[in-house]
Amino acid sequence: MTASAQALVSAADRLLNPSGAVASLAPGLRARAAAVLLRMALDQALDAYWARVHPSMTRIGKHRMLCLEWYAGRDTARRCRTTWLALSAACHYRAQELPPAPAEIHARLVEVTALVAALHAGPGTAP
Repeated sequence: MTASAQALVSAADRLLNPSGAVASLAPGLRARAAAVLLRMALDQALDAYWARVHPSMTRIGKHRMLCLEWYAGRDTARRCRTTWLALSAACHYRAQELPPAPAEIHARLVEVTALVAALHAGPGTAP
């Protein structure tokens, strides 16, 4: 069972704006978990986009990002690449580096929300 991209974004938002038991977790841990959820949401939005536009593009992840420019527009493709790479870097644990800042991941949350809407709108549409 997979959650929708919007549900993943909402879960990431709850991690970044904690209440209850979630608030007891370290901010870096919450930010990293939110980054994982946001990257999953972006991946699901891309899969759904390609399933509508060109179903064979969902088979290879690298191709779907490279070809996005010709279907969704240069700006949307650039924003997807930049956001996906930043979230990927934030997801990986490295002992010698600090965890991502919650404010940085919150900015990515705003961007993923806009990208999910743009990809849902269809080919060639700008947010």
